[in-house]
Amino acid sequence: MFLLASLVAVSAAIAADLPAGQIVDRVTCTADPSQSYALFVPSNYTPSRLWPVIFAFDPGGRGRVPVERYQVAAERYGFIVVGSNNSRNGSADIARILSAMTSDVETRFAIDAKRAYMAGMSGGARVALGVAIASKDIAGVIASSAGYPDGRLRKTLPFPVFATAGTEDFNHLEMRQFDQALTSAHHLAIFRGGHVWLSSELALEAVEWMELQAMKTGRKPRDDGEIDRLFAARKAAIDVSKVDKETYLALLAIADDFQGLRDVSALAARATELGRDRNIRAAIKKDADDDHREEAILREVTASVARLTSDDRLEALASLRQKWKELSAQAKDPVDSAERQLARRVLGALSADATKDPEYLKIIAEYRLGRGGVQ
Repeated sequence: MFLLASLVAVSAAIAADLPAGQIVDRVTCTADPSQSYALFVPSNYTPSRLWPVIFAFDPGGRGRVPVERYQVAAERYGFIVVGSNNSRNGSADIARILSAMTSDVETRFAIDAKRAYMAGMSGGARVALGVAIASKDIAGVIASSAGYPDGRLRKTLPFPVFATAGTEDFNHLEMRQFDQALTSAHHLAIFRGGHVWLSSELALEAVEWMELQAMKTGRKPRDDGEIDRLFAARKAAIDVSKVDKETYLALLAIADDFQGLRDVSALAARATELGRDRNIRAAIKKDADDDHREEAILREVTASVARLTSDDRLEALASLRQKWKELSAQAKDPVDSAERQLARRVLGALSADATKDPEYLKIIAEYRLGRGGVQ
């Protein structure tokens, strides 16, 4: 007990210069001053108990961005949030970055070792999943707009995953495939938007979902008051009388999320009933058909790009120009639709082509999406 009290006193002294309840843009790692992170500590933080922590990775090393997204959820549910200022796409030494950041946080704060989460966006999501796969101690991953670092789909993972993607995200298809392949605890949230971090509202949903998973696995003591509140809120958001795909999927999700925590038999039965509806089944099939069509377009363009170094170069360039022109027209449609979203996703993916062919680069420059959307 004397040792525990001493450790608490040391932790409190080290963290005393870091304000709680507000974001700190830069905390320099004591053991490795070349590394730093953005930080949020809940306003009611005390070293007398252990706290869950989210380690977040932005693809551009902007540690404050994910910390801002998770701040509301962290304050409400008592999470410390840490965003690396060094990890970015192409970082060569993720192990060093992770070691410096996690060691520094564990030294400064009373961290619950059973509830360390990884979060990331785009290349940062690949870092988060890569760290979790290589570790046996990660409680969960929140992956925004990208999946596995090696591209290999898994059927099961030893940790839960809350994934997100935008309707116009060029990795939307990847995240759909991630969701369809994985059978262990996971959830995919699709929002209207592009290749960006999840919103603060969606971050709150992600943290609440992780709270439920932690109670299911025993990483967090069961809190019936919290379960009742979340269950009531989720049920209130669903109109079970509606007959559409969104209601069906929402019912499936709530039945799965609260299985073993609350009686979900009525909700599961309603989901089963809706699953037999012809129109709902057709809507789900259309989503799958759109996935296949998106894959086919990407394969077609990739094949044409490969022909640029062959005797069919001129024909390949003509084919590429025509395809980009068609996709650009669809992407510029003033009315939002599944067709427009698909075209924008494909153009986003194709714009990242690393080709050095000058003529093809001209085609890309002419038809690519602008920074804020379609030019």
